[in-house]
Amino acid sequence: MLNAPEPSATGRHLTAALVLVVALVLQVSVANRLPLPGGVTPDLVLLTVVALALVYGSLTGVVVGFCAGLASDIIPPADHTIGRYALVYCLIGYLCGMAATEMDRRSVVPFVAVAVGALAGTLLYAITGMLLGDPRASWTIVARMVPLQVFYDVVASPFVVWAVLRVTRRYERADKGARHDRFTLPAAKYRAMSSRGTGL
Repeated sequence: MLNAPEPSATGRHLTAALVLVVALVLQVSVANRLPLPGGVTPDLVLLTVVALALVYGSLTGVVVGFCAGLASDIIPPADHTIGRYALVYCLIGYLCGMAATEMDRRSVVPFVAVAVGALAGTLLYAITGMLLGDPRASWTIVARMVPLQVFYDVVASPFVVWAVLRVTRRYERADKGARHDRFTLPAAKYRAMSSRGTGL
């Protein structure tokens, strides 16, 4: 419906929390076990943070990114300094949330934002590892693994984004002063490209 009442913030928060939990479970139980070339796997949690930030905005992106990152820092098989993912995902959530207000209705900006978010997240994680003296974060290893990581993330992004948007559809963030039409919402840019069979 075009003029449906805006859902409660509690519903949005619970939905975002549920989406994050599912992403974490899939990351640990499925994605991390994929025998992909290069020993790298897609970061489903990062992609979920990017998608949620693009739907809800920068404030939610920061909170979601921090919570998702902290969970990734402590859930086995975590073997790095606690706080690295929390910092990286928090920053990516904020930046992608800011980009949500700049999206054009019929452009490919949302998918570009996902790709840039994946690249920035991977590089930031590698840089923090170098600063903390992680031997696995040398320039040689980073130069070899970052392109593969970004490639896998970009390949997985349409599926993750589509799933997130299907779940969060009724909790989309409407722009202030905009007409209550779902095509004015940031998430609609994804849906218009990934689900062409949906009517008004």
